[in-house]
Amino acid sequence: MARVVLVTGVSRDLGARFARALAAVDGHEVIGVDVVPPRHDLGAASFVRADIRNPVISKVITGRGVDTVVHMAVVATPGSVGGRSSMKEINVIGTMQLLAACQKAESIRKLVVQSSVSVYGASPRDPVRFTEEMSARVQPRTGFGKDSVEIETYVRGLARRRPDVVVTTLRLANLMGAGVDSHVTRYLSLPVVPKVMGFDARLQFLHPSDAVTALLLATELDIPGTFNVGAPDIVTLSQALRMMGRPSVGVLHEIAPVAVGLFRQARLVDFSADQIDALTYGRAMDISRFTEATGFRPRYSSREALAEFVALAKPGVLAVERVDHALHLLARVLSPERGNSRA
Repeated sequence: MARVVLVTGVSRDLGARFARALAAVDGHEVIGVDVVPPRHDLGAASFVRADIRNPVISKVITGRGVDTVVHMAVVATPGSVGGRSSMKEINVIGTMQLLAACQKAESIRKLVVQSSVSVYGASPRDPVRFTEEMSARVQPRTGFGKDSVEIETYVRGLARRRPDVVVTTLRLANLMGAGVDSHVTRYLSLPVVPKVMGFDARLQFLHPSDAVTALLLATELDIPGTFNVGAPDIVTLSQALRMMGRPSVGVLHEIAPVAVGLFRQARLVDFSADQIDALTYGRAMDISRFTEATGFRPRYSSREALAEFVALAKPGVLAVERVDHALHLLARVLSPERGNSRA
């Protein structure tokens, strides 16, 4: 079991949630790292202000005797860090520096990396569900998907160079739940949602609390390899829009990038070409490998995670019994009969 754990990206919501939960486990000393102070409570975890893009991160690891690193400093939206170039630098250069520090540190015994469903891209030739052995039918060309592919390449390189380190990569589905701020939730929250004509994307979600549970399991157990993590069910884009009470407007596939450009200029959304594809064709993952390895069972289905977001979102103009339906689904999730998702 890990003793001294360094968690990157704790200024963001998921990183803070995970650091707080891990610090509550007996026998763990948790060190949260980020370039800015955390906006959320870290509980018993300590905080060190450091930039993983700087070699100084190596001094933090060796100086504190870190044996486990959980890397969550991955940025999905360029607007949150000042643009695509900054996003690329944090995601790729930051990961390279961190992995270099892990390779040199003799104390390191485990590395857990948060990756994303984005590595699978999105195309009309995709399988019903991607397994971990499959690769994208159309490789991600821009943005977060491309960064995630590069990050995983560097992580596999470290695993080869340090066979004594247990390296686990979790490909998380898109997060969904109350208060989640992402390109998907911003898109679904538009007053009128542009939807590519002739397509109904398949959406698979993961509630943040289930993401934390999955990360805890990966930290506590020795499960080397790559694993898909998400809720088992699928919600189509049209179903999601009905739950949100949002009207949609049909857009020809050929002019979708132009429409997104107009929304970007209005500062409503900031999508890459790959994210447009994901909201056109959709994608889903097979999660059986992680379930078999850990016994993980998400507490929230994709529909229930969306229902929690809907219950607190601004009502759409077409909302009819929307909130009642969302609260009914949430009541099922929170009922005592629902077991804990931890193995």
